[in-house]
Amino acid sequence: MSRPFVTVSRSRSEQVQFRTILAATYPVFLVAAVLQRLRPGRDAVPPGPRRSVFGEARAMALSAIPFAFMG
Repeated sequence: MSRPFVTVSRSRSEQVQFRTILAATYPVFLVAAVLQRLRPGRDAVPPGPRRSVFGEARAMALSAIPFAFMG
């Protein structure tokens, strides 16, 4: 059985890059999540459990970061 083209060290470096970008962007998304909550006249809250501001910021960051790895 042959080894995949991606080596373990490359995979590890991509994990480090991902975590670094997450740490750098999380505060920006945290501010955005807080501002969304404080905005007057915001849209109705969708049904179901509501995420915390921190969870919302993490979800926004995790959905945006993969675009940095495209290309």
